[in-house]
Amino acid sequence: MQAYFDHNATTPLDGGVLAAMLPYLRDEYGNASSRHDFGTRARRAVNQAREQVASLVNVQPAQVVFVSGGTEANNLFIRGAAAYLKPTQVAVSSIEHPCVAKPAQDLARQGWKLRKLAVDAAGRVDMADVQAALREPTGLVSVMLANNETGVIQPVARIAELARAQRTWMHTDAVQALGKIAVDFEALGVHAMTISAHKIYGPKGAGALVVDKRLELKPIIHGGGHEGGLRSGTENVPAIVGFGAACDLAAGRMARIAEQTQLLRHQVEQGLLAQGALLFGREAERVPNTTYFAVPGIDGETLVIELDKAGYAMASGAACSSTSTEPSATLLAMGIAPELARGAVRISFGVRNTATEVGEFLQALAATLAKFRRLAAIAV
Repeated sequence: MQAYFDHNATTPLDGGVLAAMLPYLRDEYGNASSRHDFGTRARRAVNQAREQVASLVNVQPAQVVFVSGGTEANNLFIRGAAAYLKPTQVAVSSIEHPCVAKPAQDLARQGWKLRKLAVDAAGRVDMADVQAALREPTGLVSVMLANNETGVIQPVARIAELARAQRTWMHTDAVQALGKIAVDFEALGVHAMTISAHKIYGPKGAGALVVDKRLELKPIIHGGGHEGGLRSGTENVPAIVGFGAACDLAAGRMARIAEQTQLLRHQVEQGLLAQGALLFGREAERVPNTTYFAVPGIDGETLVIELDKAGYAMASGAACSSTSTEPSATLLAMGIAPELARGAVRISFGVRNTATEVGEFLQALAATLAKFRRLAAIAV
């Protein structure tokens, strides 16, 4: 049985969430836009899920726009907001996920000025650079709430306060924060926020863009005018129901999971340090389940493959960038040397992980590193 240490990539579907979804996969198959009873029941289920999602992030249900996932939500904000604005500057952190970074790059090809906000050696956005960026006319700012690789929590509320003072629209990608720390839309002060179901033990295929009621967006998908006209397409009722159920689940057990995963992280980090690993982002506040490390002289991709053979699933950097052989852009932005960045491995714990698994993993890691060093000695 393989131990799963890659919960930042995706989480297993919770049994209670599946139970909530099953009727809508089988018997309750109505289209939520239909006027008959089948459609009415589907619409009622979508509305309930909207209330569940809204409750978790402290907004009104009408502020929740259901989409297919985090990537679509991020694109909807950046492209949809830009369509209403005169091209000025778009500022994004230098550690954003590609689904924020690439739409921002597209705006640069449409007459916008792209500004990448610097981070410090611990992976935190540099507030002095934010202040410098906002001295120029800026239409949009997007900074993630928690980094998908390091787990470092960003000063989003402080950035949003500065952005609002300049009448700049502020967005945060909170996909990696939801379910791990409290996420309060109003307290953050942002205009829009991205969240996703499959990071919180819900199904793939459901996410949401949470929006300020005053925010004007143009849709990027046109059709029948679903989701208040912002996201046309027949609603994925089973996935949306699962998203709502996962939000209820997260609300009830977030504190317990945070405590559990933080203990596991402490255990694994002590073991990693004892084996000569370097830890990234450790000096900053992080979500409790994530550790990111490298062992000098060891290739991260090779280490992940060998540990997978030994029964441990983890990631060499961000899962959504796994096709790239380039060093982590996040680590390069933090000033980490490329040769060390290529060794980066991410561990992200979840509700099912145990201290026994971590202890056995550390033994397997020690054996794997010893094997690599023997082979290196022979090669010399």
